[in-house]
Amino acid sequence: MVAQQFSHVDTWVFDLDNTLYPPSADLFGLMDARFSAYVTRLTGVEKERALKLCAEYWHDYGSTLAGLIEHHDVDPYDFLADVHDIDISHLEPCEALIAAVRALPGRKVVYTNGSHNHAKRVLAARGLSRQFDAVYGVEHADFTPKPHHDAFARIFAKDGIAAPSSAMFEDEERNLKVPHAMGMKTVHVHPDRHEADHIQHHTDDLADFLSQLSR
Repeated sequence: MVAQQFSHVDTWVFDLDNTLYPPSADLFGLMDARFSAYVTRLTGVEKERALKLCAEYWHDYGSTLAGLIEHHDVDPYDFLADVHDIDISHLEPCEALIAAVRALPGRKVVYTNGSHNHAKRVLAARGLSRQFDAVYGVEHADFTPKPHHDAFARIFAKDGIAAPSSAMFEDEERNLKVPHAMGMKTVHVHPDRHEADHIQHHTDDLADFLSQLSR
């Protein structure tokens, strides 16, 4: 049983976007427009080039913000407030997910490359605010994003997370490499299955997967 493979876990770390809500909610589609508009204002490049620049920085630095900090001296707080200023009223609570997270034994943490405020808004919309013991945004890692080792190290040190007795749930497979290397159980939450050494488990239904762990 899958539950036996998680019997040692006392800390559950969850990514936020496209993990604690389904990709069909398309929050990134809403954010992409704000990303490109912000980069256009900041750099003066055209919209199409701004979108490509966002993608290039995400690929090379782990996040668009990290690339903007490196090359354009952006105010990270202003950037995060702007790009996360989106309408999330279409997000709804998922009773199955709420119950499954509540039933997990031990400490439950959210860690996102987005802002702390964005995470709090999304969790409230999903009815999950009371189910988590701590919520960390990229600002808590001094704006160093996943998948960098330093980002995980800073957040885990702040929270006192011991990797060998913890599990990480992520939609971005590259963000599971460091947790796996640190000794965490890794779960890729994604519609498509990816085969990789750093992915130990896969699910396209987080609520169902979690419900199996508390049986």
